Amino acid sequence: MESNRPVALVTGGCRGIGRAIAAAMARLGMNVAVADWAEEDASAEVKSLVAGAGVEFLFVRTDVANADDRGHLVETLKTTWGRCDLLVNNAGVAPLVRSDLLEATEESFDRVMSINLKGPYFLTQKIANWMIEQRREHPDRKPRIVNTGSISAYTSSPGRGEYCLSKAGVAMMTALYADRLAEHGIGVFEIRPGIIATDMTSTVKEKYDALIAGGLTPIRRWGTPEDVAQVVVAIAEGRLDFSTGQAIGVDGGFQIRRL
Repeated sequence: MESNRPVALVTGGCRGIGRAIAAAMARLGMNVAVADWAEEDASAEVKSLVAGAGVEFLFVRTDVANADDRGHLVETLKTTWGRCDLLVNNAGVAPLVRSDLLEATEESFDRVMSINLKGPYFLTQKIANWMIEQRREHPDRKPRIVNTGSISAYTSSPGRGEYCLSKAGVAMMTALYADRLAEHGIGVFEIRPGIIATDMTSTVKEKYDALIAGGLTPIRRWGTPEDVAQVVVAIAEGRLDFSTGQAIGVDGGFQIRRL
């Protein structure tokens, strides 16, 4: 069975940025598959948002760091809708405990890197090969891949070094896949969020409230998941196709160097 609608696959789509992206893709008229390590009942809210847009929803419980789970995810998508037009590698974790760089553990390093970098790297490999096959059969389609990076790719946080390294890796992963897939007409992009109000940042709210109020970002407010989702909308609509390989900041101007 092949869907007449384009299909978006969003990892880590049950909450925060992923949920906002999934909902935005549904509003574009795409069927939405959400892959998340959470139990299925955690997908109720995003399922409601997607269904409310009049498109189909699929949830596949997935540990992106696990090769068998990644294989199962892709096979489920193939048998359910027979296509994938947009992959959004959004699943990611912070360290369970913020540890000074001189005291951080290998266990934490391995956990963060396997979920934030290894998982999306090899999921992209699987999906990209499938997208190439789809392009041969349907040259009119223009599949795209989006990776959720972070300003931590270039901003030092010695209390969570493994996270910074994982996001720096995502930046290079984006460049590599953009280079390799350009000949096949598949665009690859990185979205680089700044300080976004999500569950992940809720534990440091007071710290960032003060920094933002003090002028850390020229736009003095928290970012929202919807701010990030709007960039994915532009990519999904093909408005940035000539910008493959780009890292697009969604950070309130954080990257601006100011005196």
